[in-house]
Amino acid sequence: MTAPAIELKGISKAFGPVQANKDISIRVMPGTIHGIIGENGAGKSTLMSILYGFYKADKGEIFIGGTKTDIPDSQAAIAAGIGMVFQHFKLVENFTVLENIILGAEDSGLLRPSLSRARRELKALADEYELNVDPDAIVEDIGVGMQQRVEILKALYRQADILILDEPTGVLTPAEADHLFRILENLRREGKTIILITHKLREIMDITDTVSVMRRGEMTATVKTVDTSPQELAELMVGRKVLLRVEKAPARPGDVILDVQNLNVTDAKGVHRVKGISFNVRAGEILGIAGVAGNGQSELLEVLGGYEKASGKIIVNGTPIDLTGQKSDGQSRRRRGIAHVPEDRQAEGLIMDYAAWENTAFGYHHDARYRNGLFMNNAAILQDTTEKMERFDVRPPDPKLAAKNFSGGNQQKIVLAREIERNPDLLLIGQPTRGVDIGAIEFIHQQIVALRDQGKAILLVSVELEEILALSDRIAVMFDGHIMGERDPAQTDEKELGLLMAGMTGNPSQVSVKDIEENLAHAGTGKV
Repeated sequence: MTAPAIELKGISKAFGPVQANKDISIRVMPGTIHGIIGENGAGKSTLMSILYGFYKADKGEIFIGGTKTDIPDSQAAIAAGIGMVFQHFKLVENFTVLENIILGAEDSGLLRPSLSRARRELKALADEYELNVDPDAIVEDIGVGMQQRVEILKALYRQADILILDEPTGVLTPAEADHLFRILENLRREGKTIILITHKLREIMDITDTVSVMRRGEMTATVKTVDTSPQELAELMVGRKVLLRVEKAPARPGDVILDVQNLNVTDAKGVHRVKGISFNVRAGEILGIAGVAGNGQSELLEVLGGYEKASGKIIVNGTPIDLTGQKSDGQSRRRRGIAHVPEDRQAEGLIMDYAAWENTAFGYHHDARYRNGLFMNNAAILQDTTEKMERFDVRPPDPKLAAKNFSGGNQQKIVLAREIERNPDLLLIGQPTRGVDIGAIEFIHQQIVALRDQGKAILLVSVELEEILALSDRIAVMFDGHIMGERDPAQTDEKELGLLMAGMTGNPSQVSVKDIEENLAHAGTGKV
């Protein structure tokens, strides 16, 4: 019988009292794409970090090609034929593609022969696996999809036969994701073994041969992909049945709550980030803003939330909002009935070292129910937080626990509870389920729809097209600071939205991935 490309036996790893991996065994056969899924904190990243030499297992054994192998560090992993493409790329932005490829793998102290050999090998690899990339391009000047190819080429240049990819499609358009899957299929046909870590069940079903499910540090199942379904995988991940679709009645839009007219935003570096956009959001509807990260959505949320200055007009409930920064801040926005769930909960939504009860009061600490004369009424805040944690199923339900000690999904629930329970007229919500496990996603989506059904206006920003399509009543697509168009979710699909996200319109079959990547690379530079 063919030996597994990778076999882990009885792997355990603890960080203090936390058991990240518990007696995990897994076999990955050569020439296959093996998916690994699980909730946040399930232990996936720890397990892969052990395989790649970032961590040392407390106990257990690693076999590569049937041979017991010690992997004390990443150099040992590379020597064993393992390469890893991280979710956040490890590239030097002001180096060329070629320089990044050979960095750390030079032949000698003489750089010119190394570059010459690397150029020849790079062309051969690019031709073999459809990984075409300009070796002389500066990394910061190429698109995210192209940068990902550079990371794959780095691993192949180092003779990797096993590739680990961590959430590889998180920053790609649908067309780029499809192209990545074709590359992975080419690698599989050539005998490479691929481990794919992703939270997207559709990708697992589309591209993998086998899938392993982790829950709470343990391996709960390994199944052939053709023998399972998204519903079964979700249940194995969470330990209960999960509703994978968003159930909602048709919207019943009312009066215009938010009216944005000719909004322009220039950042601290003088870059024009939002370029004369206009749109509105009505009571009782969700307007989804789709787009690849970095195309003006973040700046739009920051202005609406009172963080940044802008020019143009923003009218809420018929009254203009100050955009000069003189009377504009988060407090004034809250007084106008605007609640804000920021894109980065840890940097903007929470103070991680503070307790949950303190975090639920931030921004609303002037409320009469939180005051006792000149002083804060801590007992009232604690009681209010306890009730919020119960309603939003925050685990553990301990209001005195520091925010940093909750999982990502529960941190998000704390922020949502704080903002949603203020009964806002307008909810701004950015990346509502980023880094959140599938069970918490179901709950968060239900809360957003429930708020809409109460007649509130919701502006939703997300890079997840499935989420945008499932939740939105209307969809606007941003590219390079512009709104490329507005679509009815029932009359569009991911391919059309993906083209708009890349600044293109027309027939999807007539647009190449190269065109998409070039447009995305030039967004914000004035070269589009």
